Formats: sequence, C-alpha cells, structure tokens
Amino acid sequence: MGDLILTTFDWVPEMPRGYVRDLRVRWALEEAGLPYRVESTPFRDRKAVHFAHQPFGQAPWLTDGDLSIFESGAILLHLGERSDTLLPGDPRGRSEALEWLFAALNSVEMASLPWSLFQFSGNTGDSPAWNLFDGFLKARLAHMEPVLAGREWLAGTFSIADILMVDVLRLVDRFDGLADYPACDAYVARATARPAFAKAHADQMAHFARAD
Repeated sequence: MGDLILTTFDWVPEMPRGYVRDLRVRWALEEAGLPYRVESTPFRDRKAVHFAHQPFGQAPWLTDGDLSIFESGAILLHLGERSDTLLPGDPRGRSEALEWLFAALNSVEMASLPWSLFQFSGNTGDSPAWNLFDGFLKARLAHMEPVLAGREWLAGTFSIADILMVDVLRLVDRFDGLADYPACDAYVARATARPAFAKAHADQMAHFARAD
C-alpha cells in the first residue's frame, strides 16, 4: 500500500458543508491515526479525470498506492481492513460491524436521504409524497431506537459501522428528525463528541472556507 490521498471537492455551497461525504473518510482516518493528505477536484467544472476516479462525478475518492476507491462505504471498508481500531478483529464482531455498515447505507440512508431532500427543498406540506417518505423514515428510526437503547456502539466497539450510521443520522438530526428518538439522538451526540469527529468536521469546514 502507498500514501493515502483523500480527494474531495475544492468548494461547495454553504448548505452542504459539514455533511459532504469526505467527512466520513476524514473521520475514519483520524480515528485510526493513519497519515493522509487531502487533494481537491473542481466542484463547478468536473473533468474527465474526475469521472475516471468517480464515475458519477461525486466526491470523495481515496487513493492508496495504485488503488483508487470510490463510494464512502467501500472506502471505509478498505480503511477498516487497514486498522484494528476501525473493524473488530474477531469474526462475530467483524460480521456484526459489516451488517450494520450495509444497514446504514441500504436500510437507513435510503430512507433518510429522500426525506432530507424534501426538507432542503421546503416541500414538507401535507402531500402524498411527503407523507410517504416521512413515514418511511419514521419506520426505520422506530427499528433503530431499541437497538441503540441497548448498546453504546453497533458492534461492541466503535467501528466503521458507527461512522456511517452516525453520519446518516446526523443529516436527520439537522432537521430535528431525531426529537422523538432519544436513543438515536444520544448515539449521535456520543459519537460526534469524539475528538476524531471534531477534527474531521473542522478540517472539512476549513477546506471549503479557504475557497470562498
């Protein structure tokens, strides 16, 4: 493996700052204490080289020697393989962490993201579409609540599963969507109080602010 290079946008508008998905990777790298550097790709004028690394023109991607990895979940899994602090070493703990990693992406984020887009757009009135997505998210949170009420972290120790799940839930929390789910809310607060998150968040905010 070679040097770890995290590539993210050079700038984004103010609204998504603090929530761009390079934060997930920064957080994992900080938790693991892995040395890395950050490079930028244009937000406004996305070139062919960008699409060669990320076929949807999104960010981030991670370069590790001759490997180039896109999608935050895949990047976190790669980093988990490199660090004992990000993925449990025992088979049961590892399996549980991977289950929850994919649950964050496939069961919770698929409900939270469309809900959040309605919130961003202000289209949260009494419409069939809003009621559908609001109910969908609430059903997912209702299942997460008893899980998080009974444990500190999803797989026993803090892992990449928590980084992903917390980042998914943070977006819901931005619009007070966790108000009726105290265990989910406490879980997010517990995770975001970690020093590695604070540094990752501050670094992302500073990175985008420098381009204003």
